[in-house]
Amino acid sequence: MDTDPPLQLRVFDLNCWAIRYLSKLRQERIGLIGDTLSQEGFDLALLQEVWSERDYCELKQKLTAPYPYSHYFKSGVIGSGLCVFSRYPILDTFLYQYSLNGYPYMLQHGDWFCGKAVGLLVIKICGIICHVYVTHLHAEYCRDKDAYLPHRVVQAWELAQFIQHTSKGADVVLLGGDLNMHPGDVGIRLLRDWTGLRDSFADTERFEGCEDGCTLVPANCFTVKEELQPFPLGIRIDYILYKGLSHFVVKCDSLVTTMGTAPGKSIPYSDHEAVTATLCVKRREEAKASSGSAVEPGLVDVVNEARTEVRVGLHAAEHQRYSNGRMAILALLLLLLQAAMGLSSLVGWDSPQPFPKFSFSLLSLLATVVLLLSMVLYVFHTIEVRMLQGTEEQMRLALQALQDKLSSV
Repeated sequence: MDTDPPLQLRVFDLNCWAIRYLSKLRQERIGLIGDTLSQEGFDLALLQEVWSERDYCELKQKLTAPYPYSHYFKSGVIGSGLCVFSRYPILDTFLYQYSLNGYPYMLQHGDWFCGKAVGLLVIKICGIICHVYVTHLHAEYCRDKDAYLPHRVVQAWELAQFIQHTSKGADVVLLGGDLNMHPGDVGIRLLRDWTGLRDSFADTERFEGCEDGCTLVPANCFTVKEELQPFPLGIRIDYILYKGLSHFVVKCDSLVTTMGTAPGKSIPYSDHEAVTATLCVKRREEAKASSGSAVEPGLVDVVNEARTEVRVGLHAAEHQRYSNGRMAILALLLLLLQAAMGLSSLVGWDSPQPFPKFSFSLLSLLATVVLLLSMVLYVFHTIEVRMLQGTEEQMRLALQALQDKLSSV
């Protein structure tokens, strides 16, 4: 079995930035992406931000011959935006939607409506069972004051746990997507250390593309240059991660990114750069021994750091819940006061009305609206508090188990 020829997998990953009516040159770029996928003949294409199912159907129709198998993950109000095209049979799929994903009242960001999630596909390639994961985490809109960092850390933890618990029957694990995290951020370190996934950029034998593997670069005409001013080279937030299990070992032979424009074209595929990895899968001579009892001391520090960020988010969510609860009580008291004043006039008490009728009615309407909104937000932030509490407790138990293993070594 050790003489079996190695399997080469060419994997394409791209955040397509295909927001209907909002993204520039969306239809032209979707057509360009479809042409490239058709010509290049990748084994797998992992796409994010294909928000319109019509765009997915257009791609599917164009790519039926080179990619006979595909899947579009549906989630949230406008969809998850995740889809995969494969040359090999898709045996099974599953979608897990993250428990926290921003705020519905932050309309200018819109992440909450997208139903950010991780999609799992079980694909059989030349007898090798591959678990392929595609995901898109919450965006980072301000690095200095990142209000969404706790949510993104929770998403990274749930992604790591999801991969850990669903990949036990796999030979090869592959994760691609827009993680919206810099390589040194706590979320990506937690994901890599907890799952044992390897970064194709860090481990590749040959690299071509933007400096430092950046996938959001100033040279791209669609990027917001002001947001990248602190990072003159750009930032790397799109990843292809992998690992081999049991009888298989995986290494990255080459990694390529686009450099501002699509090869041979005048426009880019997207505001993100495309990432293409060539992976080599080999069968081991002997099955890999289980490493379940081995614990890296650095993993304890990473989980502790992530737990601290979750606690910060928990305190902020509790404060928001308290503020909304207080606002709801004040609005309710105002409505009760107005009701008492209205009843006093009905029973014949001759107290003069302090407000004209129109102003009185307008004030009642305003108090009702404030009461309803405050109650809705109180419920929303209560759910957020519960989710953050649950994640913090999971991390506490994980830390306890890690420390017990370290002390027993």
